[in-house]
Amino acid sequence: MTSTTTTSPIISTAPLSFRWPVIDPFIMVVHHVDRFPAGNGRLGPATQEGNLGDDMAAMGNGWHMYYGSDVPGFPAHPHRGFETVTFVRQGLVDHADSFGASGRYGRGDVQWLTAGGGIQHSEMFPLVDTEGENTLELFQIWLNLPASDKTTDPHFTMSWAEDIPHLVTTDDAGRSTEVTVVAGAPLGVSAPTPPPASWAARPDAGVAIWHIRLDAHAEWTLPRADTPDVRRMLYVIEGDTLRIADAELTNRVAVYVDPTVDVPITAGAKPVSMLLLQGRPIGEPVVAHGPFVMNTRKEILDAYTDFRATEFGGWPWPDSAPNHGPDSGRFARYPDGNVSVPPTGTGAARRDDEVTPTSA
Repeated sequence: MTSTTTTSPIISTAPLSFRWPVIDPFIMVVHHVDRFPAGNGRLGPATQEGNLGDDMAAMGNGWHMYYGSDVPGFPAHPHRGFETVTFVRQGLVDHADSFGASGRYGRGDVQWLTAGGGIQHSEMFPLVDTEGENTLELFQIWLNLPASDKTTDPHFTMSWAEDIPHLVTTDDAGRSTEVTVVAGAPLGVSAPTPPPASWAARPDAGVAIWHIRLDAHAEWTLPRADTPDVRRMLYVIEGDTLRIADAELTNRVAVYVDPTVDVPITAGAKPVSMLLLQGRPIGEPVVAHGPFVMNTRKEILDAYTDFRATEFGGWPWPDSAPNHGPDSGRFARYPDGNVSVPPTGTGAARRDDEVTPTSA
């Protein structure tokens, strides 16, 4: 990363490439944007370009099948030792896991999954619109667990867009800035409660996950953190230029900023979109291999041994890439059978006995 002067609130910057830089307690963050074509009525792409199921290779005009063969997405795969926070801004995701939870979410919803001691899940991207483009945009953030909680019981949580705070402010010229509060409490606006074993559930951890959007030429001040000893990273993903304090920056850049001071931000000629990650470091060794994140190499080997022996609860679905059909709305079914739907009823799921996952 490129260092700046010590008087600037910017500690360092780095361009955003395939693997984004992260700060403890975060392990990884990815930003998927896929402009999927119209669906074929079976939730896959109607456009048959290239070799469907060709892993991460780009298909056609700016979209991927990932590991899906018929429906794009990520069929069943295991995790242990951390959490996934998936914030879907556009499009839909079909979830299923080894403990029987399932759901369809998106369009501003957030799924928070504590893998803990081990879980399998699938994340498929159903192309429900058969007439037009099916754009998908999501962030998936891996949040570490401390050693004391690495093998905690898995936990599945869904937060609907209707319950997630959106803090809108305007500058003196009437230009708006909107902060979507996935985690944390800026200016007293609190996000939904994180899972009980999460590092984010600890008041002294100061975890914040915000999406920030500024109108063109909007001026906004990122307030200093109210928790000591946290680290703070901004990922600028949309716009052309912006100014942070006295520094002119461009799009597609990670900005490590001083959390102890207010940081003035001004958008350039186009609207600016950013992701903020903040938290107090866990400060423990991190050993990651594939889908597992532990503290030692032996724990990684133990994770593979345990998965081969138990499959982390097995896989109760008809195949490795289940979906929830072309007509289902947004819903979350928990391992105990309880079903949650968005509070307004918009896009609500059918009754529990009518929500039947189908093969991809």
